[in-house]
Amino acid sequence: MENKITLESIQSFEGKYPKQLWYLFFTEMWERFCFYGMRGVLTFFMVDQLLLPEGAANLQYGAIQAFVYAFTFIGGIFADKVLGFKKSLFFGGIVMVIGNMLIAFSPQDLFYYGIAFSIIGTGFFKPNVSSMVGELYHEKDGRRDAGYGLFYAGINVGGLLGGALCIFLGKYYSWNLCFLAAAIVMVIGLLTFLFTKKHLGPIGDSPLLNHTSSKRMIFEIAVYAGSLLSIPLIFIMVQKTEYTDYFMYSIGLTALGYFIYELLRIADAQARKKLLAAFSFIFFYFLFNAIYEQSGGSLSLFAMDNLDSNLAGLTIDPNIVNNSSNTFFVIVLSPLIGLLWLGMAKRKIEPSTLMKFGYGFLFLAASFYLFYYTKFFSNGKGVASLNVFTVAYFVTTIGELCLGPIGMSVITKLSPKRLFGMMMGLWFLASAFGQLAAGKLGASIAKIDEQANLSEKLTAYTDGYFQLANYALISGVVLIAITPLIKRLMGEVK
Repeated sequence: MENKITLESIQSFEGKYPKQLWYLFFTEMWERFCFYGMRGVLTFFMVDQLLLPEGAANLQYGAIQAFVYAFTFIGGIFADKVLGFKKSLFFGGIVMVIGNMLIAFSPQDLFYYGIAFSIIGTGFFKPNVSSMVGELYHEKDGRRDAGYGLFYAGINVGGLLGGALCIFLGKYYSWNLCFLAAAIVMVIGLLTFLFTKKHLGPIGDSPLLNHTSSKRMIFEIAVYAGSLLSIPLIFIMVQKTEYTDYFMYSIGLTALGYFIYELLRIADAQARKKLLAAFSFIFFYFLFNAIYEQSGGSLSLFAMDNLDSNLAGLTIDPNIVNNSSNTFFVIVLSPLIGLLWLGMAKRKIEPSTLMKFGYGFLFLAASFYLFYYTKFFSNGKGVASLNVFTVAYFVTTIGELCLGPIGMSVITKLSPKRLFGMMMGLWFLASAFGQLAAGKLGASIAKIDEQANLSEKLTAYTDGYFQLANYALISGVVLIAITPLIKRLMGEVK
């Protein structure tokens, strides 16, 4: 059956979505449960169970997240050149399960070992589902944005469930059960992919199909073995965050060099301009994440100590709100904002992709001003309002939806098909550097004397959020100002 399914038959689907998108939706949904569940507990676990100071935990969190996203770049290249998306995804999922099982067995003793496995696994899994979504559509198919919008919703359904359940299990029941839950849902995601991959036809097949099976196997085994052999090195670098900068600078320069190499190989001048435009989106995505990605770090610690448990008259744990409110708002707001764009398009007043990016920064700035203003809704003892905190996340989500779903889509529109994996890898690498920067910014915010009372801590955190709001505002204004220049590079792509 798989041999009869052609790329043309997949891309000529009727209706709004190809059926294959739903299969990828559910595969990614369960992986995102695992990923966001883990992300949401990292800083809390390191402070509560590993007894790290808050500043050190922020740095550790930033390092772990940076490695996770950096390895998506490496995984994307190996998928492009050797494994193909399908095999890369399956290998990554298996390694992620092993990592979660290790931590579940002994959270305090095997935490960093499990994290090292999870970093490798996510690197091979994460960029490839996104790339396969792009291949479901012809290059000029206008339904691609809607497809990525639905896919983005799948990411956040998993994120909502994982973000809420994992912190709940760990905080109130058992950390073993917390990490075991992440492993179990990852197995469900892998099984979903195994039973549905036949419908993807040639999408995601190995790029080495023209080689003999024995030669192809040698290359594949080399990738698997090399990846697993790198785990001890990752283990050391994650524990010693001072090594993280050296690694990230090295991979950043390598990635930039590889991008320039591929750019110079393109003969068509307009195609080169489009690739440069794609790179500009990637750069601003890095800036966005450097500010936005505080939820797993400083905001998690802020929620742990400085927020009450009253949300619209209901009693709820602030860390559950911190981990799940963003994904909840994404699910609620995604279709509404999608309808807004469609309505504006009919009236020919829809903002360009670039302007949407700029608006995203402005909403991000507004949300961090709100995080700052929680200090004015405190009880005088350093405990602030969970309601204001949640409203800030609502505004953050609007900003995220101005660029998150369309970002992946525009990268595939501007990139040659043979470079989809690399450019998706660069997209996630930008997030890696954003995570690293977010960890450093969070650590600078959390540099508080261990004997500080809650009021002093509240002031330190909220003043830090005020500075982040200023950075987001400046970035948004600059992006909007240079929009005409980037538009010329994009050519006919909107």
